Amino acid sequence: QVQLVESGGGLVQAGGSLTLSCAASGRTGRTFSMYPMGWFRQAPGKERELIAAITSRGGSTYYTGSVKGRFTISRDNVKNTVYLQMNSLKPEDTAVYYCASPSSVLSDYSDYSTYAYWGQGTQVTVSS
Repeated sequence: QVQLVESGGGLVQAGGSLTLSCAASGRTGRTFSMYPMGWFRQAPGKERELIAAITSRGGSTYYTGSVKGRFTISRDNVKNTVYLQMNSLKPEDTAVYYCASPSSVLSDYSDYSTYAYWGQGTQVTVSS
């Protein structure tokens, strides 16, 4: 099993910044640096959406339109950690944020359906 633990959420005013972290651990033989990683969010009453993703070595990234230019995904394969730097936060960014990992190293990192392992989520609340 793969364990993913998010941290860094909280309450912030509109225009502010937060950095989320996701530490990965678990199954013997599963090398973090071989897998793409993604960040999702789910707002109340809405479906979970993929907002950012990064390839295994960090060479390519994906962002959904609503966060492009404001959020930055990165990873540290030595620390087995993926990050989400969030700037210029808006009230509509309020959601539970999850990191996720696919089951296969060959997964398309921008494909929502490819993700199989999830963290417990961290709440981000942006006040106006």
